[in-house]
Amino acid sequence: MSAWTYRVTDPSTGEMEPALALHSPEDVDRAVAEARATFEVWSKRPLAERARTIAGLGPLLRSRREELALLMAREMGKPLAEGRAEVDKCAATCELVADRAEEWLRPVELPSDASTSWVQYDPLGVVFAIMPWNFPFWQAIRFAAPAMVAGNSFLLKHAPSTPGCADAISELFDGVGLRVPNLRLGLEQVERVIADPRVAAVTLTGSTGAGRSVAVTAARYLKRSVLELGGSDPFVVLDDADLDEAARVGVQSRLLNGGQSCIAAKRFIVVRSVADAMIERLRAHLAAAVVGDPREAGTTVGPMARQDLRDALHDQVLRSVGLGARCALGGRIPDRAGWFYPPTLLLDVAPGMPAWDEELFGPVLPVRIVEDEEEALLAANDSAYALGASIWTGDAERARRWADRVTAGCVFVNGLVKSDARLPFGGARDSGWGKELGPHGMRELTLARTVWVR
Repeated sequence: MSAWTYRVTDPSTGEMEPALALHSPEDVDRAVAEARATFEVWSKRPLAERARTIAGLGPLLRSRREELALLMAREMGKPLAEGRAEVDKCAATCELVADRAEEWLRPVELPSDASTSWVQYDPLGVVFAIMPWNFPFWQAIRFAAPAMVAGNSFLLKHAPSTPGCADAISELFDGVGLRVPNLRLGLEQVERVIADPRVAAVTLTGSTGAGRSVAVTAARYLKRSVLELGGSDPFVVLDDADLDEAARVGVQSRLLNGGQSCIAAKRFIVVRSVADAMIERLRAHLAAAVVGDPREAGTTVGPMARQDLRDALHDQVLRSVGLGARCALGGRIPDRAGWFYPPTLLLDVAPGMPAWDEELFGPVLPVRIVEDEEEALLAANDSAYALGASIWTGDAERARRWADRVTAGCVFVNGLVKSDARLPFGGARDSGWGKELGPHGMRELTLARTVWVR
């Protein structure tokens, strides 16, 4: 399927629905005008009113939990239990953001040579949101809830493979009295929307390649941008780690959403003294995963979202094995309909292999054994990406040293890397720039206005 063909393909069966037409230039112009008109009215409403409105999305989301979970299963293969959890997380985030908005957007008084001076956080305007298929509701809501409470409006361009999820997001905002235009766009149309003077900023969650393209266009037109891109997060197991818990959480992190997550653990780095014991535990947890139809209750790993993604992942596995990696589990495309791929364990992984150098966006767990903590740190930082890192140790002082020295936007000690509405989230290097969530994320798409009064 072309990157610009909007069509639902059930990843469990490969069955395709009819393609949907892109929106015309006239449609796009009307949508931008509508988003700007929404901003003019919405931004003038009191903060407390905006917060109450966004909080109202919470009950709406929960009332449609089962429907939206089934929609995600059909359009991108997410198991129902994970889909329900995604909807609940969106609902809770809308309510939390609304509750914290006054605190997070409160003007900050600063000393100066004036009688009084402060910084206030004003909305930017229309934000163009380019959203991905892997967490089709969460990625949109985690940007939109704080951005709209802050007074912005937005235009949505969702992934071509999840048009039903995009429609549902617009319907949810309609349910609280807010119009969110949902556009099906080609590449040239995306560039025109970013260039439009009525659009103030752009936010994208997607690949590093897509991020570079959007960043160049946004810079050309001097538009603010927030980019949450790829990741190849290290999962570091030191010699004093709780191996049972590390293995359980590590496989959970690797297989969540079928491994199709930017913050999934992707490079497992294990100190040699505990390597055999850790690998045995990882293998057992991977082997226990249940691959199947995402609509069946017992399924823990559904199909990959698209055939091209599965084929690319399998090619990474084959090339890594050709360069010396050892496939200890999985690694074969099953003889069945749909885009399934088995949980796969790769050992003897080293730099120069795709399993180390490239992002693995699927259920493949690569292990690299290192001699000691210092080599583990060098290995953890040996990546163009810098989104998250998970460090496993029983020593609190050691954990603090790692938090200071590992290169990542988010460092989690003895836990999987995750997003939390109370905490800022975002990366560096090829993982993008800017923050979402927390007070920093809410202020990211505002103008920090200095006011000086004598």
